[in-house]
Amino acid sequence: MFSRFKGGPAFIITAAFIGPGTITLCVLAGVQHGFSLLWAMLLSILITIIIQNTTARISYTTRKGLAESVLLQAKHPLVKFILGLLLISAVFIGNAAYEAGNISGALIGFQTLMPRIDFHFGTKLNFLPLFVGSLVGVLLLVGSPKRLKHILIGIVLLMSTSFLITAILTQPNLGEIFSGVFIPSFNVNDTLIIVGLLGTTVVPYNLFLHAALVKETNLSLEALRADTIVAVGLGGLISISIIICAAALQGQSIQSAADLGQSLAPLYGRFAPVLMSIGLFAAGITSALTAPMAAAFVVCECFGWRSNAMAYKIVAFLVLLVGVLFASLEIKPIEIIRFAQITNGILLPVVGFFILLLVNNAKLMRGNTAGTGVNLLLVCIEVFFLFLGVKSLGLIF
Repeated sequence: MFSRFKGGPAFIITAAFIGPGTITLCVLAGVQHGFSLLWAMLLSILITIIIQNTTARISYTTRKGLAESVLLQAKHPLVKFILGLLLISAVFIGNAAYEAGNISGALIGFQTLMPRIDFHFGTKLNFLPLFVGSLVGVLLLVGSPKRLKHILIGIVLLMSTSFLITAILTQPNLGEIFSGVFIPSFNVNDTLIIVGLLGTTVVPYNLFLHAALVKETNLSLEALRADTIVAVGLGGLISISIIICAAALQGQSIQSAADLGQSLAPLYGRFAPVLMSIGLFAAGITSALTAPMAAAFVVCECFGWRSNAMAYKIVAFLVLLVGVLFASLEIKPIEIIRFAQITNGILLPVVGFFILLLVNNAKLMRGNTAGTGVNLLLVCIEVFFLFLGVKSLGLIF
């Protein structure tokens, strides 16, 4: 499977889920719980590999995006309308709301690297988001998905190197790491952070993004499987490295990767905050790129537009523009984010159900349906999606 491996679309998925939100939750998990929740991150990575591989398999066989395939299963116009509305609400509106957080995460990393520069230039407006947004906008404008893939692969490798070296600098106890990874420990008080770790890794919009990218690829199904295992596995290594870094300061008051870097400096040298800042900046940029891409793919599939049409770039730029605006004015769109969390909480189990339905449709899959073992895993994942959705909605309300 891995003999002829080369980076494929799954690396963009890794670039998408390793964002400022994931980094912050990994920091909190390490600072508050040490190595004891590493098993939850491993579990989330395994679930992500299985569900992303299944999505890629459906898209590879049907040569359709996931939103296209889901809408085709709805025969009644009203059901199709409701599904389309849910997809657009969760992915387009949700990503527009979260884009401000992606850009803000990149800004925190950048400002930590260059603390002496005031980007307000004597005004109340922060011009740094405009700079970062312009950079992302240029990449979206001139970069094809294939070209963006290579850019994102490079940034992901930079990010993984940054966090891994920082984790090694903390000289962790390997025995405690293996215990945290392979011996699950669970306390009811840990529910919130565990749900957070799982929820930031298994992300609904990544399923649609992966399917849209696979539809256009010429890789074999075997190569796509290897791509998902390597890319998502690398994402898991990044997340685990961040938790290990944070565990070195267990019990201290740390709220973000930037705080973590500054706190590591007295113990592990001045390179620790630099490496953490580079990683945070890279995570913000990758998520700021992939969120507009995913939203544009979903909207185009819902309306039957081609992904290389002008509408794709308009939708992507709208998501980016909203993020830049909120980040520049330092506005926190609480109600929009709340709405996005609600729709995502509903969308995840709905999409999980349709994936299970699609992969067992013999006509659609041309006989290449899922076996008993895969179906059993997918049913367990769907139960987990229902739990995650209900828990997420419960935390909101």
